[in-house]
Amino acid sequence: MASMKLKTLQHALEDIETFENPKIELEQYTTSSHIAACILHTAQFVYNDISGKCVADLGCGSGVLSIGAALLGAQYCAGFDIDPSAISLSVENAADRDVLGQCDFILCDVKKIDKNMQLKAFDTVIMNPPFGTRERGADLIFLKMALSLATKAVYSLHKTSTRRRVMSMAKELGSYAKVIAELRFDLPASYKFHRQDSVDVQVDLIRFVLPLSVNNL
Repeated sequence: MASMKLKTLQHALEDIETFENPKIELEQYTTSSHIAACILHTAQFVYNDISGKCVADLGCGSGVLSIGAALLGAQYCAGFDIDPSAISLSVENAADRDVLGQCDFILCDVKKIDKNMQLKAFDTVIMNPPFGTRERGADLIFLKMALSLATKAVYSLHKTSTRRRVMSMAKELGSYAKVIAELRFDLPASYKFHRQDSVDVQVDLIRFVLPLSVNNL
């Protein structure tokens, strides 16, 4: 797995089962195989943050990021989600790709992970958090928790339009943040109020590095 190509990883993540009835209040937009592969491939082959590492996936949804990390040789992956249907979906998808032995999927409110788990329990956190469209500031709540759980790095997607706010929060929390890719997140018409078939949202893939890891940039 150490030399897996981006296209190979993307192909391995295609056709993962997604939500039949996504919940609008949780902003359950599916992370595409292309976006997931870009995040994970960069994290592993540019920064060596996946293989052999303990990885957390906050708001795991269908489990695509956890599964991809496992395929890239993560020692252990833990996916957290508040939605029981997301946990069931993640377990099924991980089992279908023979990586369930490397993964646990935990029913938990991301806001309360620190009440049930030791902080700094993971090397790396990867996530596609809510953009904060339905609950203002939800993206920053996820970011704060991710930084409290990781010892090395956090990889997260954020709307480009919120870049200044996200970078400011990262600085306040004592981390070094860098936009490592600008991507287009294709939001399909998942809800009844959507009038277009899909909308492209400009997003940043940001790598947040913890103080003790700055020398590993």
